[in-house]
Amino acid sequence: MEQPDTSLESAAQSKGYVRIAGVDEVGRGPLAGPVTAAAVVLDMTCLPPGLNDSKKLSAKKRAALAALLVDCAEVSVAEASVEEIDQLNILRASHLAMERAVAGLSPAPDYLLIDGNLIPKDLEIPAEAVVKGDGKSVSIAAASIVAKEARDLLMVDLAQQFPGYGWEKNAGYPSKQHRDALVELGVTPHHRRSFKPVHKILYQE
Repeated sequence: MEQPDTSLESAAQSKGYVRIAGVDEVGRGPLAGPVTAAAVVLDMTCLPPGLNDSKKLSAKKRAALAALLVDCAEVSVAEASVEEIDQLNILRASHLAMERAVAGLSPAPDYLLIDGNLIPKDLEIPAEAVVKGDGKSVSIAAASIVAKEARDLLMVDLAQQFPGYGWEKNAGYPSKQHRDALVELGVTPHHRRSFKPVHKILYQE
């Protein structure tokens, strides 16, 4: 199984960049909750073992790594709200969350490795987009872990306030339980109204 490594970071360092941040977002697909991004500057002398794409890790392993990263790396987490998702569209909102996460790092990084094929338009720091970056770069993998952990915890929290949708298990993704609950319980303030399954229920009358 391929593991992310430090080759992209080394290539950036060889060009003279010093503070290299990995950036990733999570939560484009859910019907509910914000989209969450993280920016992480790793200390290459203190890499937690087992860094990988957050989707390939068990929940327990992910939580343990997220805690380690907060201790031994510089971490910034940010989000774009459901209102912003509905207003802008999910792609732009996820880029906004990334821009906010990068802005939260102090001092600012001088180079960014960004998961995906697009660089958010308001970033003024030199950056490269890395397709499937969470499986290639340790910095992006670290950002994917931190972002997913932060968002999952938030959805568990929201599930207490709005029980029945299964957010503590599905994190707002359109599982069968979530879709059924939408029909039976209706739409909450945390649902993305621009997403088709939610939109349909709101405007089916």
